[in-house]
Formats: sequence, C-alpha cells, structure tokens
Amino acid sequence: MQEFWFYTKLGFNHVMDFGAYDHILFLAALAVPFTFKSWKKVLILCTMFTVAHCLSLALSAYGVLRADEEIIEFLIPVTIFLTGIFNLFYTGRNADQMKIHWHALFTTFFGFIHGFGFSNYFNMMMAELEDKLNPLLGFALGIEISQALIILSILLLGWLVVAWLKLNRQIYIAICSVVVLLITIPMLLDTLPA
Repeated sequence: MQEFWFYTKLGFNHVMDFGAYDHILFLAALAVPFTFKSWKKVLILCTMFTVAHCLSLALSAYGVLRADEEIIEFLIPVTIFLTGIFNLFYTGRNADQMKIHWHALFTTFFGFIHGFGFSNYFNMMMAELEDKLNPLLGFALGIEISQALIILSILLLGWLVVAWLKLNRQIYIAICSVVVLLITIPMLLDTLPA
C-alpha cells in the first residue's frame, strides 16, 4: 500500500509541477470554455485524458509500444495549441449546451500523447519492479486528483471573472485562449524536431 501512495503522490506532483507547466496549460485550455454548470462534462473529459495518459504509460511500461521522445516533446505543445484554437472557434457558442463528442475524441488522443511524454522517466522508476499495475493505478489516481483540482480552479476563476468583473463570457474565453496560444508558441519553437 505504501508503494501505491508513493505513486499517487508522484502522479499528483507530475501534474502540479509548475516547472513543467504544459499539463496545467492543457487543462486550463480544456476547461476555459465551460462553466460550473458543466463541471460533470469537464471532469468526464479530465478522466478520459487520465485514462489515455495512463494507457500510453502502461503500453510503454510493458514494452508494447514506445514513442520517439523528440516527436512527443513537440506534439505536447501542439495539443495545447490545437485546444486553444478549438476554443477560439467556439467562442460564439455556449459550451455548456454543446455535446462533448469532439472534445472527448481529441482529449483522449491528446492524453495518449501526453502519457508518452512522461513514459521514459516512469519506465526508469519502474525498471526493477515486477508488479507494474499497482504503481500505474496509484499514478492514475494522483493524476486524476490533481487534474480535478486544476479544472475546478479554472472553473472558479472563470466564474469570478465573468460574474464579478462583468466580463463577457465569449471575450473571457477568447482572451484566455489567446494567452494559451502565446505561451505555447515558444514551447513549439523550442521542441521543433530537427
């Protein structure tokens, strides 16, 4: 059980690492179009991201599938950038009333990519372990807890800005999405494959 909690903390810290803020940035971009009325939708998307993230970790940990680290490091900011662009296309729509089919499809695919971004480090930690399922489940729980906290924080921030500062919701979504895009551009340039 101690090992399980060690990996839960590792998963939690993996997301909450402000030095590697790509995960937080992706979650912010994912949650920005939604309000508290749609918290269930956003948490479903968050869970789908976690499942895909851990699936790619499991495939890598068990040696089923490995990905080129350089390409993955570039694709991670691509996923963030595309999520920001996606938000800009939907600023005139009410995300709370939208079906999340496209969001779900892209979020799952993007989670798969993000999981491979952490797989090398995770594999080094698990190299000596025979039981890899327990650490994977602990790690998934840590990711899910931290992501839920981030998502709820983003929804709260959106509510505060729109309700208290009286900023138009569409303008808020557009501003946040543009900020995400501007932060992501240097990440894209830094990780551009040679």
